[in-house]
Amino acid sequence: MSAPAAKDHETPRPPRGVFVLGLLAFFGVLLFAAFVELGTWQVHRRAWKHELIARIDARVHAPPVDAPGRGQWPQVSAEGDEYRSVKLAGTFLQDKSVRVRASTELGLGSWLMTPLRRDNGEVVLVNRGFVTPAWCGGKATCPTGPVGHTTVTGLLRMSEPKGAFLQKNDAASGRWFSRDVPAILASAGLADAAPYFIDADAASAPGRTDGSDAPVGGLTVIAFPDNHLQYALTWYALALLTLVGAWVAWRDQRKRR
Repeated sequence: MSAPAAKDHETPRPPRGVFVLGLLAFFGVLLFAAFVELGTWQVHRRAWKHELIARIDARVHAPPVDAPGRGQWPQVSAEGDEYRSVKLAGTFLQDKSVRVRASTELGLGSWLMTPLRRDNGEVVLVNRGFVTPAWCGGKATCPTGPVGHTTVTGLLRMSEPKGAFLQKNDAASGRWFSRDVPAILASAGLADAAPYFIDADAASAPGRTDGSDAPVGGLTVIAFPDNHLQYALTWYALALLTLVGAWVAWRDQRKRR
């Protein structure tokens, strides 16, 4: 038996109703506007990020200024002060040091965080640099660096309350995973302390230049991801695809009619 003959033509599909067309048009306009808005937002974010990078770069390379004192502490902020080149003088409280877990270009180890009592009695926490896991037998109180009155230069950093390595700080056991300034100073019983800390530079913590295993300073990583142009192009491309989809739907509707 021979196969049935194919139909000469298919029955044309009926055109979409007004309600369906209205819904398609509404969601199409909504998607197009949302994609354009997201793309434009990324363009503005890119301009803001470039301005931030330029501002931070100017702070880092400017001559050091005095670290903010007690009267300025309430105004210190990440936007206005972080990575500012500063200097301060005083005496390290070596017995109050703690180690904070760190991953650097030198490998895994710790930041050696030591409070410094300024000449006016204020306390500022100083990141004296990177130390290896074997340094000081895993402890933090070995004498290192200058003894007595000293001057430190470096970059102002804001407190980091969130624990790194997906772990929480444990002050009771001396296990620190983030540089949480208030918590570290509170565990040492220190009051009248600055809300920020200082990353000592290479001049203040030259580290292993003399063959010793002293803390290595100047390892501050300043990096700001800048993928905003890529994101903006992606959102604008989706907006364009929305227009293409609208054109395809309009052409299909014409054929149905």
